[in-house]
Amino acid sequence: MVISSSPQPAPNPALLRYLRQELGVTDNALQLGLKQADQEQAPLPVVLWRFGLITLEQFDQVLSWQAALDP
Repeated sequence: MVISSSPQPAPNPALLRYLRQELGVTDNALQLGLKQADQEQAPLPVVLWRFGLITLEQFDQVLSWQAALDP
């Protein structure tokens, strides 16, 4: 379990689109990930990887995609 002491922001809608369209994450997997991320106050990509819903390679792709969005 990843529990954080500070609340995590809600996932960016663009991240959810990326996970669905580029990585093929199903709506059911996203619902599980969102619920667990909220309970643990953990970042969604970490939760998805920890639950085996995305691979380590896909997790790396998400991090690279997020880094490209931030100037």
